Formats: sequence, structure tokens, C-alpha cells
Amino acid sequence: MATITREMEQKYEAPPGTALPPLRDLPDVAAQSRPRSQTLTAEYYDTDDFRLLRAQITLRRREGGKDEGWHLKLPDGPARREVRLPLARSGDPAPGELTELVRVHTRDAALRPVARIETHRRTTTLRDEAGTSLAEVMTDEVAAQTLGRSATTVSRWDEIEVELTGGGEKLLRAVDKQLRRGGLRPATYSAKLQRALGTEPARPRKAPTRHSTAGEVVLAYLDEQAARLKSLDPAVRRGEPDSVHQMRVTARRLRSALQSFPMVLSERDVRHLGEELKWLGGVLGDAREAEVLSEQLRSALAGLPAELVMDSAAARVRVHFAPQEADARTTVGRVLDSGRYFAMLDELDELLKVPPFTAKADAPARGVLSKAVTRTGKRTRRRVNRARHVPAGRDRDAALHEVRKAAKRARYAAEAARPVLGKPARRFAKRMKAVQSVLGDHHDAVNARATAREIGVQAHLAGENAFSFGLLHERAHRDARDYQRESRRAWQRAADGKLM
Repeated sequence: MATITREMEQKYEAPPGTALPPLRDLPDVAAQSRPRSQTLTAEYYDTDDFRLLRAQITLRRREGGKDEGWHLKLPDGPARREVRLPLARSGDPAPGELTELVRVHTRDAALRPVARIETHRRTTTLRDEAGTSLAEVMTDEVAAQTLGRSATTVSRWDEIEVELTGGGEKLLRAVDKQLRRGGLRPATYSAKLQRALGTEPARPRKAPTRHSTAGEVVLAYLDEQAARLKSLDPAVRRGEPDSVHQMRVTARRLRSALQSFPMVLSERDVRHLGEELKWLGGVLGDAREAEVLSEQLRSALAGLPAELVMDSAAARVRVHFAPQEADARTTVGRVLDSGRYFAMLDELDELLKVPPFTAKADAPARGVLSKAVTRTGKRTRRRVNRARHVPAGRDRDAALHEVRKAAKRARYAAEAARPVLGKPARRFAKRMKAVQSVLGDHHDAVNARATAREIGVQAHLAGENAFSFGLLHERAHRDARDYQRESRRAWQRAADGKLM
């Protein structure tokens, strides 16, 4: 069984013989332990072209220390998430439970040992008045040996590592200040493996400014969303709450950017990737909608007076959704291991490396992107006007769903352009989000209405009392009607402002 921890740490260059300055007078620190020594030996795994390292991920098998075992470290904002498994026999390959979590990066490439690192560590613990560990400060003497096809190289260095164990970021900042006063500087390399292999630290793409070109702004947005998509892949594989929804949203943001800026990115060259992102979003959407509908109907039943809920109603909902949810999870897992998904990721990587820019990509971003966002607003307006003339019923529900999709694309386009368009883009995105949100509620209510009827029919045919599902159907019908009215008000508020 894997255990997951979240670690926040900072590394420092330490010339040989560096003495650790006193740290017991820092905020919340009441005591500083005597150093305890240990030797750690770790074998690091990666692909031949170091895909994990480039993604700031490390996978290692470590012996020695209180946490010996297999460690997978994944980026998690300013910190890292560490997934641990106990050691198996020496020489066993990396556990499938961990390699599965990095397939979004490795895809079909094999993992192999790329370095062996031995660390002689002296650990000092900082404790509060209750004796609780707040942080560990580790002085490391490191010896590294590269492995594999390239010539073996051996390197040695010293470093100091600070890791929070119970304290907060305030303590980490205080330790940083004290170590800097002692002459230490943050390490150039964020991971021992990076230094052992001699690879250059990854340089993040420059954040766009008001003076950026249209191509720079759009590419920065795509790069950000692509990184987020890949970071969500392990969470979806582990079934973490809300991960499917977040990955679906990210896929849609990517597709929206490809569609919204044809004056920057060649439509012909990005069309196929857009279709593949639509496919992925659809698979994730099926799983998400099963989750949403199930929770919506269960909550609606729980909200009814007890005397109006038939005994079999809650069980009937579970029976209806259990196979759907299981099938959706299975399908998502199969898709994330499919050649089609990996090909889509390859295509996305290639686009970021060699973007299919048009001539206008080199133009100042402000004028180009302002026109693009305005166009998405006009597209939304056209769909609103079209929906107004559609008779009430299933066709209008479908038309309102199209309005929702247009508003969503407009919102995402404005968010992509915000670095150069500033407050107007933020206001526009906020108004489009309001339209999108209420129409999303309308869509959910329409689906809940249809599903309540479907389950009610099943209950009736099974000889059960379907009264509760009639109530749910009526409530969902009323909610859909109310959301439709609210959507008109949301659009009016949006249209009263300047659509960019």
C-alpha cells in the first residue's frame, strides 16, 4: 500500500567544512537536537532521454534511513508530493503502481537506473516547546555515479537541505534567512539527480507582459495548460477527488485556445490536436457526468421530507449509477494507457516545441488578442439570439447548451489574453463565467430530470413505488426553468457591459 506525503524543502550549496549556524532562536523553535548520522544509498530511474527529470520528477529506490523504500516525487505547486512503497527484493524493477503514475511522461519509453547516489547525512531536528518536530536540517556529503549507456562519471559535493516536518512556511523563510547570513546560497540544482547527471536546470518559459507578441502570449498559455494536464494525470489514475473534472476543464482550455486564436495558430495545423482534445474531454466528461448526476439525485432525495422518500429509492439510485461509474472509471484508465492518448501528448509537445504560428504571431499581442476575444463574445451573442427563437422543450435545452459552450470558450480566451489585456479581459471573463455557470446548472437540471424519469420507470417496472422519482423529476424541471430565467439575467448583465 502506497503512502503519500507532501514535502516542502529548500537546498543550499555547502562548501566542504561548512558549519551549521545556530537555529534554536527562530520562530516557534524551542530546541535544536544533536545531529544524528546515517548513510543513504539510492538508485534513480529515468528514461534514456531523462523525461522524468525534465518534468521535475524523481523515482528512486533508497536503502537506509527511516523512510527507506521506493520514492516517487511529483511537483505540487511550491512543494512536492511523495508517493512511497516499501522495498521489495534487490534487483526488482520499479513497481508498476509508481511507473503508472509517470506514464504521462514516459509513455512507451522504458525506465532504467541512471544514477546511484550515496549520501552521508547528519540530521538536526528543530522542535517546539511540546517536543514536536518542526523541521529537519540535513547536512549531506554526496557521492554520485552515473549508470547506463554513457560513460560512467563520479562526482562529489556537499549540500544542506531543509525540510518542513510540522512547521509552516514562516519557519522555512526564517531558516533561509539564517542560513544566508551564514554565507550559504540556494542550490542551483533542485534535485541531487540533476547535479549527478550534469543536466541544466529547467528554465521556465518567460511570463508574458504587455509588450509581448501575440504568439508569445498564446504559447505561454498553452504551455501552462499542457503542464497542468500532465500534472493531473497521476491524480486521475489514483482516483483523487475532483481530478477528473479538473483534467476535463484543462483539456477544454487547451482546445479553446487552439480554436480561439486562428490568427495566431494555423487552423489547419492544430485541427487534429483540437479533435483529440475534444475526444479526451468527452471521455472525462462521461465519467464526470455520472459522478455529478449520482450526487445530485442522492442529495435531492436526502433533501426531501422522510415521509416522501420510498424505502427503495436510495438503493435504486445506487443500483442505477454503480455500473455507470465503474465503467467510466475503467474507460478513463484504459484511455490514459492508450496509444491514442500518448500520440496526443506527443502532438501537444511538438506544438509547444515548434508552434505553427501565422504571420500575425509576431504582431503586438494587445491588438491581435483583443480582436480575438471580441470575436468570441460576438459568437456567444449570436447563439443567445438563436436560442431565444427556439421553442421551449428539448430543442431549446440543446440551444442553451450551445450558448454555454460559446460562453465557456469566450471566458477561456479572455483568461489567456489577460496578461496583455488586463482588467477588461478579467471583467469579460467574469461575465462569461457567470453565463457559463448558470447554464451549466441548467444542463445538470435537464439531465437530472431525464434520469429521474428513467429510474422512476425502472422502479415502476420492478414493482416498486416510483413516487419519490416523480418528485425529483418535478423539482429538476422547476430548477431547469429557474436557471433558464437566471441565464437571461446573467446574459443581460454581460451584454450591458462592453464585450471587449
